[in-house]
Amino acid sequence: MLSLFLRSFGLVFLAEMGDKTQLSTLGLAAAAGGAARHPRLAVFFGSALALVCTSAVAAGFGAWLSAHANPRHLKIASGALFLLFGALYLREGILEGRA
Repeated sequence: MLSLFLRSFGLVFLAEMGDKTQLSTLGLAAAAGGAARHPRLAVFFGSALALVCTSAVAAGFGAWLSAHANPRHLKIASGALFLLFGALYLREGILEGRA
């Protein structure tokens, strides 16, 4: 169980590093001046709770899905979706670079 916990932690930690959610959290915490300033603890706990909630939904849906679908098909579909999203983000980055 500890091995699964550490793998889950490591995977999510690396996947979230530098993503839009982390940058949004960084922006909220770094907002400077007057009413735009947010206490760091409120930003931390708000973003942490949001990640916990989305992870709970993903884990619950994953458990449900694994009981209703062939594991091999799930691996193929998740790999294909990963490649699709990667290609879409790469395309978006290339197009933004040209603008």
